[in-house]
Amino acid sequence: MMAGLAQTIGRFGLVPALLAASLLSASADEWRTSSSLGAPSRYGEAFTRYDHVNPNAPKGGTLKSVVTGTYDSFNPYVVQGAPAAGFSEFGGGLLYETLMEQSLDEPSVSHPMIAEAFKYPDDFSSATYRLDPHARWHDGTPITVDDVIWSFNTLKANSPRYNRYYANVTEAVAVGDREVEFRFDQKGNRELPKILGDLVVLPQHWWEGTDNNGKKRDVTRPTLEPPLGSGAYKIESFKPGSEIVWARVPDHWSANLGVNVGRNNVDRKRYTYIRDDNAAWQAFTKGGYQDVRAENSSRRWMTEYNFPAVKSGAVLKKEFPSTANVFMQGFALNLRRPQFQDRRVREALTLAFDFESMNRTLFFGQYTRTSSFFVGSELASSGLPSGKELEILEPFRDQLPPELFTQEFKLPVYDTPQSERQYLRQAVGLFAEAGWKINNGRMLNDKGEQFKIEFLGSGPTDEVIASSFINTLRKIGIDASLRMVDTSQYINRVNNFDFDADTTVLNQSTSPGNEQRDYWSSKAADTPGSRNLMGIKNPVVDALVERIIFATDREDLVAATHALDRVLLWNYYMIPQWHRPKQWIAYWNKFGMPEKQPEYTGADIDSWWVDPEKEKALATNYKSAD
Repeated sequence: MMAGLAQTIGRFGLVPALLAASLLSASADEWRTSSSLGAPSRYGEAFTRYDHVNPNAPKGGTLKSVVTGTYDSFNPYVVQGAPAAGFSEFGGGLLYETLMEQSLDEPSVSHPMIAEAFKYPDDFSSATYRLDPHARWHDGTPITVDDVIWSFNTLKANSPRYNRYYANVTEAVAVGDREVEFRFDQKGNRELPKILGDLVVLPQHWWEGTDNNGKKRDVTRPTLEPPLGSGAYKIESFKPGSEIVWARVPDHWSANLGVNVGRNNVDRKRYTYIRDDNAAWQAFTKGGYQDVRAENSSRRWMTEYNFPAVKSGAVLKKEFPSTANVFMQGFALNLRRPQFQDRRVREALTLAFDFESMNRTLFFGQYTRTSSFFVGSELASSGLPSGKELEILEPFRDQLPPELFTQEFKLPVYDTPQSERQYLRQAVGLFAEAGWKINNGRMLNDKGEQFKIEFLGSGPTDEVIASSFINTLRKIGIDASLRMVDTSQYINRVNNFDFDADTTVLNQSTSPGNEQRDYWSSKAADTPGSRNLMGIKNPVVDALVERIIFATDREDLVAATHALDRVLLWNYYMIPQWHRPKQWIAYWNKFGMPEKQPEYTGADIDSWWVDPEKEKALATNYKSAD
């Protein structure tokens, strides 16, 4: 989760963290410069740089990228508008910075950024962050506690994502010249003190000031006035909807912090907007618009990287292992639609999905079936519930499918010529139990209405994924179709849950916590823009989410997550698709890069640098690559 997939991740993607047992023993007054899940960070408290970076990496050059769609705003923290590339709806993006920075090479670890340290009391009822005295905005003004408090209040009021993430944080209060205390409405939530480090800090004095025309700025509205920031880059130029160029800030205040040493090496990042993914692919093959391409299409990766630049060595392909791929990619079934509210119908649709044939004929056998919402980690459920997990589930036995306690959850495996007949027969039987029967080749209910399912898509990959499944569903009388829309329409429809089924990616971390409410809670089901795309309203799920948030230790967290995973799977809220434990990256051969990249997150392109000699060779042999 590649262009379309990366966009999906950017929309819904988020990397949370839960305070670990290693933090539990800390005294209430102990300042910490790094927070960690489980074992302490291997860097200890004196983090100076990542192991994988080249601290002497040269600066210079331009990184060229393409983006599909368009943009009309430089304010990513409000619902209105489409933010430009380089901004992030959650996090700082290129322009802003957060109190602390999530680690690139360790799960659920954060290092100092605007805040140099934090602390919390034994009952986890608050958290105090101490600002770095060197922190500055690009205009030289110090970043203050007032900026932090204003940012917290503003984001909670205007950003649905931040409002949900910090729902239990009641206020931010200055307790010193450089210290801000965040107070909670609950105790015992071990995650809250740490995730305050994800708070992006905005310049109060800029947003409350006036523009060049004397008009007062409005942080609640989209804008195309380049904002003031504190990050490594600022907007150099732009053409609304078609291009934006970011320039590195030479005297960036945090350039020597551990999270930035050896990184942010290119002088400029240029994003060119292109109509669709096919046009983006053509631009990459010709050079000049896109230097690095993250590939998500196995067909393209295996068969289409044979254009002249690849054959000559001007374009290189490389696989980057990544252990951070804890995510579920699948068809989200919208339970807000009446035809999906019966669990038997959702199970029937899952039985009809033939992953093995698609993997063999379309994906060159490159993928593995996903069978957990927390795949690839110890949090994935397996076998039958036992021990503490069973204890957690037992009070809800009467509200859960009985098979959950007696059968191991397994997805259909289409491994023989007879498999399709077998699974489709089972699917038809489940439809019949739910009141849908085949009559004259059509799956009808008692009212004579045909079962319909429309898949939503925005790019060629969506068409490839859905078409095979659509053909199978039509064999059992379902009116299945694909609705293709442009990127802007797609984002709007997904945010407003206006779809029957949609391929989506739900990212997870190895330390789930507060963000689980946004994924699964009944409240999130009615909140536009939430990640509860399925519209799940299940009191058992709500209770298990809270159990995760208030887990007493790692063992309790793992058991509670196993329980949640199992309940989600047995309710068939999504039709799981596939995953792969590595990233596919192709790039024009103009870069130098560290010998190793972080295996946790994969390729760290910000640690690469432009090699002038390589770039000169490309300019000589491929004029379009200039």
